[in-house]
Amino acid sequence: MNAPERLNEDWTQNLTYDELQPGQSARLVRTLQPEDIQAFALVSGDHNPAHLDAEYAQATRFHGVIAHGMWGAALISSVLGNDFPGAGTIYLEQTLKFARPVHIGDTLSILLTVVEKQDERGLVRLSCQASNQRGEEVISGLATVLAPRHRIRRPRPRLPAMHLFDPQARLDAWLARLPSGPALRCAVIHPCDAPSLRGALLAAQRGLIEPLLVGPERRLRALAEQESLDLGGLQIDAQAHSHAAAARGAELAAAGEVGLLMKGSLHTDELMHAVIAHPALRTERRLSHVFRFDVPSYPKPLLLSDAAINIEPSLQDKADIVRNTIELAQALGIERPKVALLSALETVTEKIRSTLDAAALCKMAQRGQIRGGLLDGPLAFDNAVSPEAARIKGIDSEVAGDADALIVPDLESGNMLAKLLEYMAGASTCGVVLGATVPVALTSRADGADSRMASAALAALAARRAAPGSRA
Repeated sequence: MNAPERLNEDWTQNLTYDELQPGQSARLVRTLQPEDIQAFALVSGDHNPAHLDAEYAQATRFHGVIAHGMWGAALISSVLGNDFPGAGTIYLEQTLKFARPVHIGDTLSILLTVVEKQDERGLVRLSCQASNQRGEEVISGLATVLAPRHRIRRPRPRLPAMHLFDPQARLDAWLARLPSGPALRCAVIHPCDAPSLRGALLAAQRGLIEPLLVGPERRLRALAEQESLDLGGLQIDAQAHSHAAAARGAELAAAGEVGLLMKGSLHTDELMHAVIAHPALRTERRLSHVFRFDVPSYPKPLLLSDAAINIEPSLQDKADIVRNTIELAQALGIERPKVALLSALETVTEKIRSTLDAAALCKMAQRGQIRGGLLDGPLAFDNAVSPEAARIKGIDSEVAGDADALIVPDLESGNMLAKLLEYMAGASTCGVVLGATVPVALTSRADGADSRMASAALAALAARRAAPGSRA
């Protein structure tokens, strides 16, 4: 294009009125992505289903989601404001004609050409054309601007990063990638509030579990009627209260009548006490909880353990926590997960026990006592998830800045980190307890139905991997 060359990425420079000549032009090429539509809808407030509802849009004359018309117009404004003429330009008037829709994946070529100058006012008229990758005209019009009289060279403004995060879309995409298989029979323990009952039914609708509701039958049926939930075809194992329901669930799991357990509206301690108390559910492993997070600003799912079961784990406890986390990561398709052992800093010191434990766990992995993962630690949280932080601190590691799993020093730090990710970083979450003969889908009582359904999916995945004949 005939606009001034950028001196570098950090500076912008305009064209003055005197430099503009009739016939001179500038071009911008941009391909429409789903994120562009979502961002424009957020900024403009235009939530027309033609742009955001795929099912609705498919039934329209356009046969699919299309961009907002003014998205293309915004690209015209981008050329005018950034480069042609650039800084100092004042928009006076814009006419537009929209000839064709723009679908996701279409590439628009925006061409602005000077057609007239008026010296007495410094006024410039430019023809505006947008064509798609097939050369078809999409937008046409005429822009009228006051062009700058003087050269302006300024640092390019630094804008905040925008992270578009659609938890439902992420969840749907993850569930769609899970290996198919028969629904596993699952004892849902005391699902006596709307989120836990709805979460179990959603998991059943997805074909993840075959739920057996364990709890007070009259209360469950009244809740289902109140929430307009259909319990038709579901079996209820009637138990008078949550203590009895937890004990019955452990009994069913020990007898092999269910392949996993799912927490309802009872307290975590109540359910886990029943599991631990039943000898047939114990293994040589320490029980531990693993969260799976989808964090808007992190490029892949992130596991975190243990933030729910082990209060002050010993070195041997942590070894089992790591083993359980590695096996879950492998069930999720991560062949050799990168495991970051967290502490407050990245150097070993006798003054902080977690740094000593991290160093010992790494040596255990080197000696084959912990298998299947790539361990590194101690690592501070920033070094574990930020390549830039790891680079600045001179940490040369395959794990640093690219962790698949975070192992926290104790329950307090893990619980605070988990809640920070969920409530301040906007992460969506699910969780499972491992180390017993059956996994336990376990979330906070404050979690919604989707989180509970996702936890059932996580537990079902772990159960299938642990089944005889599965890949070790």
